[in-house]
Amino acid sequence: MSLLRVTGIALAATGAAHFAAPQVFEPVSKLAFPEDTGAWIKRNGATELALGVALALTPTRKLGLAGLAAYTAFLGARGAANMKNA
Repeated sequence: MSLLRVTGIALAATGAAHFAAPQVFEPVSKLAFPEDTGAWIKRNGATELALGVALALTPTRKLGLAGLAAYTAFLGARGAANMKNA
């Protein structure tokens, strides 16, 4: 099994966990999304689930990598902006 497939499966599982145990993700999510944190936990979970599936499947792997890069940049920018405002 390729490293990207394993990474995709792990990311998809993490995304699903956002719905099963949202309280686990609340402390870190509040840093980047201090307003409407609960909704952002669900959005991030759905995004991670979709990106994980894209990485796990060979036909969508390149799109998944591009999406993961964009998502990582988005999360970093949100976190940096909110740390600056804190």
